[in-house]
Amino acid sequence: MCAVSYLNTVPLVWGLLHKDSLQAVFDLRFAVPSRCADELASGEADLGIVPVIEMARQKLDYFPGLGISSVGPVRSILLISKVPFRQIKTLATDSGSRTSVMLSRIILAEKFGVEPRLISQPPELATMLGTCDAALLIGDAALYVDPAQLPFETLDLGAEWTALTGLPMVFAVWAGRKEAVRELYGKALAESCRYGLEHIEEIVPREAASRKLAEPLVHRYLTEHIIFEFGPRHAEGLAEYLKRAAALDRVAIPAATVSGGVPV
Repeated sequence: MCAVSYLNTVPLVWGLLHKDSLQAVFDLRFAVPSRCADELASGEADLGIVPVIEMARQKLDYFPGLGISSVGPVRSILLISKVPFRQIKTLATDSGSRTSVMLSRIILAEKFGVEPRLISQPPELATMLGTCDAALLIGDAALYVDPAQLPFETLDLGAEWTALTGLPMVFAVWAGRKEAVRELYGKALAESCRYGLEHIEEIVPREAASRKLAEPLVHRYLTEHIIFEFGPRHAEGLAEYLKRAAALDRVAIPAATVSGGVPV
């Protein structure tokens, strides 16, 4: 199985890594979100934390109660522009996430009426803004930036989505092929997440030190910005996101399905 290497994944996999009863359940490795999606597509992995846009495109089943989401500011998905947003013609995007790239397109098209040309680049802000009007930073790369200190206009795309729709934004979920999405796996993944949330005070200093981030930022991010356990409104938010993405791309994106084949 493949898990995302960003900070926001750590509570989800903490039990798989540190709880004795779960450590032998999965063969776990880490990659950026887009790579996890590619491993599922190629058959290298049968289960992974997958960007929701790829989950839908690959017609994967997903576990409805777990993943990475926000209601309001997410802090780790930042759209940074050196020109007014309505004047953006080129957008440097981090190739690590396809869901956030699509979200940036939705926000720019619906709120500002622009559809910039996308240019995939490594997540280094100075380089990105040196070649493009705006940059999309995601995950840990966004956490290294303090939006309040930047001399550029900045949007938190989690906040923008909730302001636009009134709904949670679901970024990634545990997903896999139908034969891999079984109740046994669901119970293990839920147990791992609960174990992680119970050990947040242990996770924060370890991850802050290893990622060279301030402890208060890590604690606030994992306890206030990111939501790991989902309710019914998350299914509504996911369905709305996929509907708007399909409309923007003018192609049909299959409806997502939860384990058991129930469409959302």
